[in-house]
Amino acid sequence: MSRQHIEIRQSFNAPVETIFNILTDHESFGKVIATKIQRVVDSQEENKNGVGSVRRISSFPVPAFEETVITFEPNQLMEYVVSKGSPIKNHKGRMEFSEEEGKTKLCYSIDFDPKLLLTLLGSVLKPAIEKPIRQSLEKLSRRYEPSQ
Repeated sequence: MSRQHIEIRQSFNAPVETIFNILTDHESFGKVIATKIQRVVDSQEENKNGVGSVRRISSFPVPAFEETVITFEPNQLMEYVVSKGSPIKNHKGRMEFSEEEGKTKLCYSIDFDPKLLLTLLGSVLKPAIEKPIRQSLEKLSRRYEPSQ
């Protein structure tokens, strides 16, 4: 199975700074996607979730794995790679944030290759990763919808 690509676009009726801070804070992001995420290494930059920070993700039945932030531009961009463990390889996540008329636009992409033994499961892995993230971001977006 070849390289897998996930792209999720979501709008939020909230300032970009608010959504950026929620989704790039490791523990806060874990709450959004209902997964245990713990920061295990703080960034040496101003923001403890910035470049060089490492988060451990524990999501049964997948063994815990770690991701390291490689790009962090406040209110604009965060990129990370899997740096330890995981049933996938060459994994890179990218969250791009922009603001349009007071609303936040998020483009979240994930690219990965299944490990050799899981190549036949690539078509299973992709939706298993994408669906809960997509649903969680939609749920977060609903929190910021104006009251009717």
